[in-house]
Amino acid sequence: MSLLRFAPRIILLILLVGFLASPESFDFAFRPLVQTNAPTIYNQGDLAALTLLHVRMVFIATLFATVIAVALAILVTRPFGAEFLPLARTVVNIGQTFPPVAVLALAVPAMGFGNGPTLVALFLYALLPIFENTMTALTTVPQNITDAAKGNGMTPLQIFRQIELPLSLPMIVGGIKISTVIGFGTATIGSTVAAKTLGEVIIAGLQSNNLAFILQGALLVAALAILVFDLLSMVERSLTKWKAA
Repeated sequence: MSLLRFAPRIILLILLVGFLASPESFDFAFRPLVQTNAPTIYNQGDLAALTLLHVRMVFIATLFATVIAVALAILVTRPFGAEFLPLARTVVNIGQTFPPVAVLALAVPAMGFGNGPTLVALFLYALLPIFENTMTALTTVPQNITDAAKGNGMTPLQIFRQIELPLSLPMIVGGIKISTVIGFGTATIGSTVAAKTLGEVIIAGLQSNNLAFILQGALLVAALAILVFDLLSMVERSLTKWKAA
């Protein structure tokens, strides 16, 4: 039963790996989408390399966003840091207030073309879901559990490390999942400022009016987002079961 449940994702993973390993083998699927004599499979770079660079960029941006967002959430949920909540919310809302394209436009003059501006945009865009989920998780830990821990002589640090943080992990992973999936789609715009992402494939298709290129870039991004979403959902569910045990 569980195998049937995961069958579509297993098939998707096999197709993704197969396409990246041998794109030419899928020529028949894209041939009806192109004009006569036009290339069917993206031929202006290595699709596998672009995919890995795309994943790496999203991973790096989400990692840094997770560290900063979780740290800010921990700070504002402690008695000594509660006064910083308005400032923290302002900081994490920047990415949602400014569209990624605007962030790129502002970052390019300072950082130049390439991966830098895209990493900044992805980082800012990933902050809010992780921050809000972490803060909500930490502030909804049952009071009776923390009171019992205090009654047993645990220090605030011990309560945080052994009770609050473990109980909050499922919701924190949920925020990371949201930010990561958003990042996979948003990263494509980085290619407008010469970042190495799968956006190159989509842009090449737009410039040459090649629907096959556009579809290849879009499908690769979608497949990555779906697979990572499912992977993080599995982690989230396992942590939720552990929390309930």
